Amino acid sequence: MLIQDPKIQDPILHLVGEEADKLNLECYVIGGWVRDLLLHRDSKDIDVVVVGSGITLAEAVAKRLGKGAHLSVFKTYGTAQVKRGEVEVEFVGARRESYQHDSRNPIVEDGTLEEDQNRRDFTINALAICLNANRYGELLDPFDGVHDMEECTIRTPLDPAITFSDDPLRMMRAIRFASQLGFCLDNETFDAIARNKERMHIITKERIVDELNKIMLSRRPSVGWLLLDKTGLLPIIFPELAALKGVETKEGRGHKDVFLHTLRVLDNLSEKSDNLWLRWAALLHDIGKPRSKAWEDGVGWTFRNHNYLGARMLPKIFKHMKLPQNEKMDYVIKMVDLHMRPINLIEDTVTDSAVRRLLFEAGDDIEDLMMLCDADITSRNEQKVERYHRNYEILRQKMVDLEERDRIRNFQPPVKGEEIMQLLHLEPCALVGELKSAIKEAILDGAIHNDYNEALAYLYKLAKEKGLV
Repeated sequence: MLIQDPKIQDPILHLVGEEADKLNLECYVIGGWVRDLLLHRDSKDIDVVVVGSGITLAEAVAKRLGKGAHLSVFKTYGTAQVKRGEVEVEFVGARRESYQHDSRNPIVEDGTLEEDQNRRDFTINALAICLNANRYGELLDPFDGVHDMEECTIRTPLDPAITFSDDPLRMMRAIRFASQLGFCLDNETFDAIARNKERMHIITKERIVDELNKIMLSRRPSVGWLLLDKTGLLPIIFPELAALKGVETKEGRGHKDVFLHTLRVLDNLSEKSDNLWLRWAALLHDIGKPRSKAWEDGVGWTFRNHNYLGARMLPKIFKHMKLPQNEKMDYVIKMVDLHMRPINLIEDTVTDSAVRRLLFEAGDDIEDLMMLCDADITSRNEQKVERYHRNYEILRQKMVDLEERDRIRNFQPPVKGEEIMQLLHLEPCALVGELKSAIKEAILDGAIHNDYNEALAYLYKLAKEKGLV
């Protein structure tokens, strides 16, 4: 089969083929670039496999590209990379692999193109296009990967049980591709993942999180999380999330399945935002519910303070999962901690003070918080959903009005601590912090405006009450 897509005429591919011909080497563009070409998806990663030395061909290509080309050689792995501008090409010699049971790192030997395709994870990633002049554009598809793409199927080239036992990370990759591409796992592939799930214990958290982040950034992340659950991987890689599953009934009253609700919230949010960490906040917003669940006579099932408990759980979860423990974690904690505040505001009488405090605590992330809250409306009662959305719009307008008037978002008290010490002749002490905090609370309560002169007058009033002046 000859590929006619214009992308195959990319000058860099012709250049690689010409240099390979000069060296009398067979070379092929292979893997993801070919898959995405046939699926009409954008792809910047160009992987070239060479029957021979990939490093030798990379050196020749870098020399041909000349000034501005950067060559990186990794002799240990027999690979090389050539980069110039936005163009990046990875070169590797065709190889065959064998594995030991306690490691996903293969023993690598030189091999043929067929052996190289055999070692690929999935049929859709085993496709290769020849770059040599006499066969330029010829597609080699030994495992019917094109047919699998037409059928939207993820399948391994060889026995999936061996494929996943050799390299358990491929189980995560199978689910990630299903989520990214909207494909299904074929029956044998699905069953092999379920049978080999315990092999995931040899995979590092960093590798797992890398795949999870790619699932999270797919159009409908729920596809990946549901597959992780159905194959039995979820309790192994993320037990806290698996704990959200199930419905308990008492006196004929049940609560909703928090896991399924969470996935609906995640998909709702993903329709509006590609912010990875806001998506993580959506996934984790109810993570505290299993610990807070209680039955109250006359009330039913309750999850009181689940937002607070969930926020307290996140540092440990992020550390265990090898997720970043920096401002990204702090952002997710903030979203989880505050996600019940807007709905509580619309259910109660909305006071200016409560809205000011929400603006102050959410700061510049208030729009993200409101987006999460909108996504959290998953009721099947259309009237209820409409009422919540309408009330959120009223709350948003109140936020705009108060922000324009009081400039609360991320505000700092108009009178600084140093000035308080200077004006009242105080040394650094707890009292300075108390006075500064009292000014902040007065502004948030609406007792004074966010204004320097009003804050100064309020400070002197407090000082007089305390006998400081």
